[in-house]
Amino acid sequence: MNGLSAILKRELLAYFRSPVAYVFIIIFLIANAGCTFLLGNFYDSQQANLELFFLFHPWLYLFLIPAVGMRLWSEECRSGTVELLLTLPVRLTTAVLAKFLAAWAFIALALALTFPMILTVHYLGQPDNGPIIAGYLGSLLMAGAYLAVASCTSALTKNQVISFILSVIVCLVLVLLGWGVMSEVLNTILPVWLTDLIAQFSFTTHFEALRRGVIDLRDLVYFLSVISFMLLVNVVVLESRKAS
Repeated sequence: MNGLSAILKRELLAYFRSPVAYVFIIIFLIANAGCTFLLGNFYDSQQANLELFFLFHPWLYLFLIPAVGMRLWSEECRSGTVELLLTLPVRLTTAVLAKFLAAWAFIALALALTFPMILTVHYLGQPDNGPIIAGYLGSLLMAGAYLAVASCTSALTKNQVISFILSVIVCLVLVLLGWGVMSEVLNTILPVWLTDLIAQFSFTTHFEALRRGVIDLRDLVYFLSVISFMLLVNVVVLESRKAS
């Protein structure tokens, strides 16, 4: 546990020692506000809830989260510090988990800074706080799944740009699998039951209910399973690098 907390603290502080972290937070907040009020026509909806706010998160995360995760291991591999890290008396699983948790905590902070949206809907009406809490929980879990994918692709290459592109492609596939348009296309070439099965592997499918305020254990298990599986693959990739 000492190794976990030490690496987590080091990684978390590293974000705020760089102006990139502040730039990311500013872009994240502006993008959220722009999508909600301009693209989503928030005021025209005449509804005091945050469904429109969460509606755009799968698409915003598609580019913003890989931008955070692309450096997790690519930079270590490029600079050669990964070899030093692998020789420390810390289990590789602990190192992977610590770096992931640090990045996830940073994203959670950026998400928490959107609290003016909560104040806005309370000013405009009397919203049910249950769906708002469910939406934030779902958004955070989905962000963790995106980040776990980005962490895994980051371990595959020394090039951060390649890591970014790979994670965007993988996450895009996982988003589109449950998208309505994609489901209709798949229905024309595949049986309905198979299309429904494929859709169950999508971020969109499992985030939709949470966005609307419905907390289903299956959705929580899905996101946690994706995170666990991708971090496990992350460990395997680094183990193979260590062995070579």
